[in-house]
Amino acid sequence: MRNEQWEKLYEEIGDCRLCGLCQTRAHAVPGEGNPQAEIMLVGEGPGADEDATGRPFVGRAGKLLDKMLDAVDLTREDVYICNVVKCRPPQNRNPSPEEMRACLPYLRRQMELVQPRIVVCLGKVAASCLMHENFAITRERGVWQTLEGRDVIATFHPAALLRDDRLLIDAWRDMQAIKTRSQGLPQEEHG
Repeated sequence: MRNEQWEKLYEEIGDCRLCGLCQTRAHAVPGEGNPQAEIMLVGEGPGADEDATGRPFVGRAGKLLDKMLDAVDLTREDVYICNVVKCRPPQNRNPSPEEMRACLPYLRRQMELVQPRIVVCLGKVAASCLMHENFAITRERGVWQTLEGRDVIATFHPAALLRDDRLLIDAWRDMQAIKTRSQGLPQEEHG
């Protein structure tokens, strides 16, 4: 039954015409990884490499994300990775509120199917969609919140880390906190 639900969801995402992003996409990028993961990573939207392959986080930012996961002994097979919007915004611009609203039901269904204990928002856009509209990533990253019974945290998007390596230490702390929380160990709150 569960595989059928995934197949149906991925088919719906691939056929989606709910916003204008469908007009310029090469491929929809639903997501991938462990369908029963404890940890779900949510980015903002696919870039050019993702649009070309239909897979999330495969470009330079994806390679950095793989290193971030590896640093805390996780792999792509351990987590589920997706984005708020499933089609690439032109010129990699941020998705509009309307585009995010159109795709949000897909993300919610992914969360229902995976049932992650921890949701990691990669960047301000994902955090503003899932946590609160005026999320300030530099001030609020690394702070745990609760969303529908799940632990939710935001950290910097890997693309931001590629632009500013001064953010790496905070991202490292966030990844450590995520790993600690996933293991059920006590941890220090930080911000």
